[in-house]
Amino acid sequence: MPSQLSFSSDISTIDVETVHRWLSEESYWARGRTREAHERAMAGSRNYGVFDAGDGRQLGYARAITDGATFAWIADVFVDPESRGRGVGKRIMAGIIEDLEPLELKRVALFTEDAHGLYEQFGFEQLTDPESWMLRWGRGYGPSAV
Repeated sequence: MPSQLSFSSDISTIDVETVHRWLSEESYWARGRTREAHERAMAGSRNYGVFDAGDGRQLGYARAITDGATFAWIADVFVDPESRGRGVGKRIMAGIIEDLEPLELKRVALFTEDAHGLYEQFGFEQLTDPESWMLRWGRGYGPSAV
């Protein structure tokens, strides 16, 4: 991993305004998310950031929702478009795995439409039993949403 990147799991280091803008305006999965919903999501999660070690600017964000014993869901992985190609995604995933590893979780899951290659580098595999997984969509979300 490039040494000019630093990783933090300290929520006080997260630039909440920047992360909310990235997710609510630029992501395909959280477009339109309110600031209040974003702050609630952060409060219920382990939060991670990758920063430029030189100027301290936040370059990436992710969070993990976990019970701390059996399961975690990695969500909201986002790399600043201007910083893509610098290893930010790899650095954030390495930090998350390092943070979650001591919990000895049975499963760590995530959803992606476009970054399978990144996550495969960290041991993620496509589901071999998708028929066993179920999903209940919230009001206004999912395939039947208008």
